[in-house]
Formats: sequence, structure tokens, C-alpha cells
Amino acid sequence: MKKTEIIMGMPITINVPELKTISQLDQVFDYFRHIDDKFSPYKQTSELTLYNNQQNINKLSKEMIEVLELCEQTKKITLGYFDIDNHGHIDTSGLVKGWAIDNAAKILKGMGYSNYFVEAGGDIQANGVNEEQMPWQIGIRNPFDINQIVRVIAVSNKGVATSGNYIRGDHIYDPITRKNIEGIASLTVIGPNIFEADRFATAGFAMGNKGIYFIDALPFFEAYLINDRGIATLTKGFEEYVA
Repeated sequence: MKKTEIIMGMPITINVPELKTISQLDQVFDYFRHIDDKFSPYKQTSELTLYNNQQNINKLSKEMIEVLELCEQTKKITLGYFDIDNHGHIDTSGLVKGWAIDNAAKILKGMGYSNYFVEAGGDIQANGVNEEQMPWQIGIRNPFDINQIVRVIAVSNKGVATSGNYIRGDHIYDPITRKNIEGIASLTVIGPNIFEADRFATAGFAMGNKGIYFIDALPFFEAYLINDRGIATLTKGFEEYVA
């Protein structure tokens, strides 16, 4: 069974082939609503907004503390290319979406399911197999024509995340130079889970065209980069996933 709801300003789709009743997904969608209420930079009552307004610094939730610590850890690992400081305000969006998808997938696992697909705004956790008992197939969009799929990959027990400015505009910038990203249109990363794939896709895109080499050096990660001329560069193991 599959269901889609609009939460966090994006379509969130959950597909569990062996799902017993569709109402079981309510718990997962409620979790995403909870995360939106807590981490949305657009909601005036969110914990993140209150934190940015210096209103609740001494009473942060365990979830907020965890996310802030993971953001700082990611900043160190990526040598500063992952940075949640956006002109004096913090924005955890580059990490929290993948983290939330990963946690949502764990809810499904806790229900006893091993085959499921959780997607939020194009970032995906795909576990087990699909309805045809095959690895989940995921299309990589053409950043110059989002209605066109340029590659299809087949994954199981992996996370897939794509970073780019072709849908939301220039929302990712180079935190080192504080300038807009040039030379790269999109970066798709396959990782051991969506949390890891998402945070490193964000950092890799911020690195520009050299981001593909950063991903290539990470164990258990593959990537597909499309530059501003439409030319693709693949990590050496990416072809293993091409359907």
C-alpha cells in the first residue's frame, strides 16, 4: 500500500507492499508533522524559530540537541562545507530531512516491516524489495527539465539524496566563500542510509564540481553529478546501481 501527504511543504510518500491497513501509516505521517512543528524555519512557533530568536536556549528538546550536535559533527567532517549558519540564523534543513526520513523508516521497521520506501521531497530510504520482489527503482531527474529522467537506479537497504538549486533556487551556497554555487546543477548520492546520503549530498553540492571526489573518497558511498553544461560525472562504483 502507498500513501502520499503534503507535510513540511513537500510531498511525503510511504510505500509498504505488505502493509496490513493504511491507517498504520498515520503514526509515520504524524512523526513528520511533529518534526515540521519543531524544525521549520518558517513557523513562528517552531522550536528552531524560538531558538533563533534567543527565546529557549536553555531548554532545548533532546531532538534539537541531537540535530545540532549532528550538524556540528557534519561541519567538521566536511571541513566546513556543511554549515547551518545562514546569515546569523541557523537552518537545519540540510540535515534534518534525511534524519527524519531515517527515523520514520525505523518506525516502520519497529512495526515489523522489512520492505518499505519512504520519500520526502525526492530524498529516499529504500529497504528490502518492492511489490515485484525486486530492488526499488529510483529515477534521477534532469535538473534542466525535471519531467525527464536521465538515469534509473535500483537500490535495496540504501538511502538516496539529491541536492541542487534547480527547484528551490539558490538555497545552497558555498559556506567557505559565502557565494552561490557555480558549475554544478545537481548531485545525487547513494549512501548506507538516507541520513548519511542527505547530509553529504548537501555538503558535496556546496563544494561544487569537486564534491564528486569528496563522495568518491567516502567508503560505501556513490554519486552522480550533473554540471551546468549537462555533463555527468559518476563515482567508480555508481554503475553497479544502474537499472
